[in-house]
Amino acid sequence: MADLRIQPSQGLHGEITLPGDKSISHRSVLLSAIAEGDTHISGFLTGEDTQNTAKAMQALGIEIEGLGTDSLVVHGKGLDGLAEPSSVLDLGNSGTGMRLLAGLLAGQDFFSVLTGDRFLRKRPMARIVEPLRRMGAKIDGRSGGKLAPLAIRGGGKNLCSLQYDSPVASAQVKSAVLLAGLYAEGETRVSEPSKSRDHTERMLRFFGVEVSEQGNAVTVRGRRPLRAKVPLEIPSDISSAAFFMVAASVVPGSDLLIRNVGVNPTRTGIVDILLSMGADIMLQNLREQAGEPTADVRVRHRKLHGVQIGGDMIPRAIDEIPVLAVAASYAEGKTIIRDAAELRVKESDRIATMAAELRKMGAIVDEFPDGMELMGGDGLTGAVCDSHGDHRIAMSVAVAGLAAKNETIIRDTEWIDTSFPGFERLLRQAAYA
Repeated sequence: MADLRIQPSQGLHGEITLPGDKSISHRSVLLSAIAEGDTHISGFLTGEDTQNTAKAMQALGIEIEGLGTDSLVVHGKGLDGLAEPSSVLDLGNSGTGMRLLAGLLAGQDFFSVLTGDRFLRKRPMARIVEPLRRMGAKIDGRSGGKLAPLAIRGGGKNLCSLQYDSPVASAQVKSAVLLAGLYAEGETRVSEPSKSRDHTERMLRFFGVEVSEQGNAVTVRGRRPLRAKVPLEIPSDISSAAFFMVAASVVPGSDLLIRNVGVNPTRTGIVDILLSMGADIMLQNLREQAGEPTADVRVRHRKLHGVQIGGDMIPRAIDEIPVLAVAASYAEGKTIIRDAAELRVKESDRIATMAAELRKMGAIVDEFPDGMELMGGDGLTGAVCDSHGDHRIAMSVAVAGLAAKNETIIRDTEWIDTSFPGFERLLRQAAYA
């Protein structure tokens, strides 16, 4: 198991370009596969999660050129072009891959089985299984379908449209139902308590699907063809950029430019929260790629102060809360994070694991069922920490180590490659050049 050693940095400098957005990469290969014609994708994330999604599509009969690189050609076969796989589809560590693919498979007329690693098999699946069953798919799994492996017998031409009020604001739940809705006659509508990230809606439009939105509700009309589009350029992942934004904010002397970052407004909670904490962040060269707003992000060190984070901001920053906890540990005063109970059912219980690792480094942290309270101001001290099998915990602790006194060692960091291949190289390039 790989260890990552982090020495204190004297500042992050220069320009870096990060890998493609993971959420958009998953969706690009799924929708390209069911579109009519060939889609050329650039900026595809080469991490394990997205590779597993692409391999699953290959197992479903889709020809993909360039697998293992960031440039793919997906030879789409249309809505009804997928074929029954000859073996179990293994999504590794990817909750996004499993949940979105379950939505697609709910609309097929064949049998398939989805599984993953020991961490993914612990993650809740009832939230997608219940609405997909209501649409007519037959789905079973452990604990009555609450846990993977999931065995899916799709509804095929008998799949029904659905008006679904999701109890949680989750892009994965919304996307699974919308993707199934592509195969149902009539309109499928998903409403949420607050708006979650909208990459699926944007990419559906990119492929020519009519998508309507009203408040926090999204509607698609089924049985409409998707048309291949060229090129499909994927911007860098703002969730990956978040680690460098926080690092440059908390390490004195930093002045860093991060190129080509996706700044979808449903994902820029990290920027808004850091700005509210007093960070020096500028979005430059705003433009659009494949329906996604994109910018270059310049971050310079500035002393931060504590804030309250909760409500509608949480869905826009849910994946960034661990590294925001690092920012809070270096900020003056108290930061309170609430309404984030979803963190307890990620790759790890991210409230408990992040609190535990920051305490090892000297942070003052109290846990709530739905968040935490952090008292910053005195800085952190390097320690021997653990990833808990969670890529975002490992990378967040690495950021904490850049501004800490003495060396920080993070155990068991091979998980980082699931979402951010090249993280250590880019971190060292920016922090120690």
